[in-house]
Amino acid sequence: MLDCLLRRLLLFGLICCFPQVALAAHAIALHGQPRYPADFRHFDYADPQAPQGGELFTSGMGNFEKLNPFTLKGRAADGLQYFVFETLAVPSWDEPDAMYGLLAEDIALAPDELSLTFRLNRKARFSNGDPVTAADVKYSFDQLMGKQAAPLYRQYWADVKQMTVLDDYTVRAEFRRRNHELRLIVCQLPVFSRKWGGGKPFDKIALDAPITSGPYVVESFDLGKRITYRRNPNYWASEHPARRGMFNFERITYRYYKDTLARMEGLKAGEIDLIQENSSKNWARNHQGKRWEEGGLVKALLPHSNGAGWQGFAMNTRRPLFRDKRVRQALGLAMDFEWMNRQLFFNLYQRSPSYFTNTELAATGKPDARELAVLRELQTRFGDKVPAEVFDEIPPPPSTLPPHSLRDNLRQARELLAQAGWTYRDGALRNAQGDAFRFEMMLDDRMQERASAPYARNLEKLGIEMDYRIYDAALYQRKAENFDYDMVWALMPGSQSPGNELFGYFGSASRDQPGSDNAMGVADPVIDALLARIVQAEKRDELVTLVRVLDRLLRLGYYMVPHFYSNAHRVSYRHTLAHPQVLPKFYRIEDWSVTTWWMKPATGKGSR
Repeated sequence: MLDCLLRRLLLFGLICCFPQVALAAHAIALHGQPRYPADFRHFDYADPQAPQGGELFTSGMGNFEKLNPFTLKGRAADGLQYFVFETLAVPSWDEPDAMYGLLAEDIALAPDELSLTFRLNRKARFSNGDPVTAADVKYSFDQLMGKQAAPLYRQYWADVKQMTVLDDYTVRAEFRRRNHELRLIVCQLPVFSRKWGGGKPFDKIALDAPITSGPYVVESFDLGKRITYRRNPNYWASEHPARRGMFNFERITYRYYKDTLARMEGLKAGEIDLIQENSSKNWARNHQGKRWEEGGLVKALLPHSNGAGWQGFAMNTRRPLFRDKRVRQALGLAMDFEWMNRQLFFNLYQRSPSYFTNTELAATGKPDARELAVLRELQTRFGDKVPAEVFDEIPPPPSTLPPHSLRDNLRQARELLAQAGWTYRDGALRNAQGDAFRFEMMLDDRMQERASAPYARNLEKLGIEMDYRIYDAALYQRKAENFDYDMVWALMPGSQSPGNELFGYFGSASRDQPGSDNAMGVADPVIDALLARIVQAEKRDELVTLVRVLDRLLRLGYYMVPHFYSNAHRVSYRHTLAHPQVLPKFYRIEDWSVTTWWMKPATGKGSR
């Protein structure tokens, strides 16, 4: 749930200010100008004429244990971040980094850029009818920065010194230092009522229904199996331009499934109304049949311009086995993507060459003049900690397309492993102490076995034994939060404008922080210095240059075996659902469908 929450935090940002004057604005972009003017009526991808009513049935995976998504222990219910909690601003999915005020009616940056003042919308109300006040904003910040909340918040807002209440509807965030992104990330604060939990310690608030300002409230739940949200008839922002045409269903129910195969059967049986399909095999083989032929289910490819982010087999460098970069590079040579794509994935994927695939942020070829200038500055400061090869052309992921071959790749892998002290003897690859090269891949879904199995077979040709094991959702989460694994499927959501969240994935401070997203255990002072510059970038071209340098350093660190991506969403949905004709550019199906789709008139419940 923390990964999901962080993904939502990255979407909920805003800068509504100009750099040298304390002016308020309805919206602003991190770089450039916002698309929508102050008098805009609705986002283009929302239909204000959409009918309202009906019930949407969608799915959750595994189970849930709580209704508080902000504490570390336990898994929170899906949908809370979409429907129940609101932040000071919301994103436009037409732009990579423009945000629009919601709870905050306007925002002003101090001339010295060391504070940000919010004036709240006086119409904003919590679900119990109370107004949203500056005291609630401060309370929410203080709770999330306290030790009873998950530690990622203290890291994320570490440079926010305090929230000061100026009057009932005005609050000021004060910064420890100038940071170009601070004005954005402080607006990502989820706001909830001081009455939530009835005075309990924050980490003891688990199943108390949240008192929040969002369009839905929790109506009922069966712990771990189902949760239903009901639209608040008194929702304060139903005519707000950043909300008009959205949240059209009367009720939204999440039904929980053990795995993706059970979820697929749920779609066919009419238990749920839509599925975004991440498995190419399922898409090709299971999204067909009588229900599709008769028109009861619609199969659609929906294009997007999302950054692909990264996904791959992440090596936990906290483990001695993966500390040598030559070992990590060798393991990357054992993956045969072309065979997988042809034999397993119906040629539906492309290889991910970058941590920022499908964006202008991905490094290509040799460093340009601006990248070289950054690299030389880093080299002057850090010496040989900056790898010499970073000044050369960035190598693509290993390929088995002619003139390359798996045999050649494995030969190169053996050479790298030998240089690192691993040689084949007595039926296994062993180090000087005679220890066999053996590790486990941690999985949380049976579908992950399809790519893991051929990878394990190729590693076996090197004398490496890789077991792969599926863990239940609760145990998987505990092991992931405590980095108790050798190798794991890991991902970072794509962003057109990355910033502070990168510290959570690649910063040294997050390496040993329980619950962080630093799955690979990256801890490199060069990368830390680069991250500090990225969050200070004030111009788009500067950000692009710095992130491309980061991409080069990460790729040459060989921390993961990169996977693959698609530039279209694959989704099957019930024919009773409809969506706007205008699609956003940067969106996820799980967000867009629940916020802007609707039930066709006179069809009632979507699954009945």
